[in-house]
Amino acid sequence: MAVEQDQLLETRPEKREEARSLWQDAWRDLRRRPIFLVSAVLIVLLVIIAIFPGLFTDADPRHADLVNNYLKKPNWTDFFGAGWFGYDGQGRSIYARVLYGARASITVGICVTLAVAITGGLAGMVAGYFGGWVDALISRLVDIFFGIPLLLGALVILNAFTHRTVWSVVFALAFLGWTQIARVMRGAVLTVKQADYVTAARALGAGTRRIMFRHILPNAVAPVIVVATIALGGYIAAEATLSYLGIGLQDPTISWGIDISSAQNVIRTAPYALFFPAAALSITVLAFIMLGDAVRDALDPKLR
Repeated sequence: MAVEQDQLLETRPEKREEARSLWQDAWRDLRRRPIFLVSAVLIVLLVIIAIFPGLFTDADPRHADLVNNYLKKPNWTDFFGAGWFGYDGQGRSIYARVLYGARASITVGICVTLAVAITGGLAGMVAGYFGGWVDALISRLVDIFFGIPLLLGALVILNAFTHRTVWSVVFALAFLGWTQIARVMRGAVLTVKQADYVTAARALGAGTRRIMFRHILPNAVAPVIVVATIALGGYIAAEATLSYLGIGLQDPTISWGIDISSAQNVIRTAPYALFFPAAALSITVLAFIMLGDAVRDALDPKLR
């Protein structure tokens, strides 16, 4: 009788909680965080604006009419129209330029982040895994690049370009910005490579490439994602700073930094010409920083 009861208990359907991975736990935690939801909505909206600015306005951001639109004040009744945010000192629609300026800033931010994540991630993984003279060589190279200030070094590099485009700025920032990712990845790899599953894979005859990319990389990439997400907003701000100083993007490329620089001459008479591109830049940087904070809290078990 007792045996039959045990068999019935074993066959009784029970809802068991399945084991979840780190990424599943992180996604479950992220969906419950208001800071993640707000930042994700803002970023999705900004990406849509950057890709399809024509959906939000039919105004030409480069069309200048000094006769009729010189520093004309915002027309709040002209929703999503050319004059909604007013006109700048060259008679161009500020609203249209704010929308089209998102493309350059977000393109620079995403491309630089991908470049530094791949370059720094590979360098840090190689240094942490092989150690010895390889680690020493890469670490000294990282120290050398760390001694070069990002903006100052980018100014020097961009001065070598006669015509500066989005890709010139991406190259300058990525060339100097990979060092932090490399250090973070190196530290994570030094910890992960001591794990039992790595030792077991090596004992079973797994090759170096398989161990690095199938066992170490998936378990060491979490802190890199956190740092890269937070740094993305910083790269957007760096591009705007370089463009503001006149050494970044150039016309005909539309950039928030260029518009902020041109608006400083009319800040007393037309403060709105400065406010709207500066507000768009601040919201974009803040959205990516908020996203990075949320991802950091979700991927760090100590903060849960």
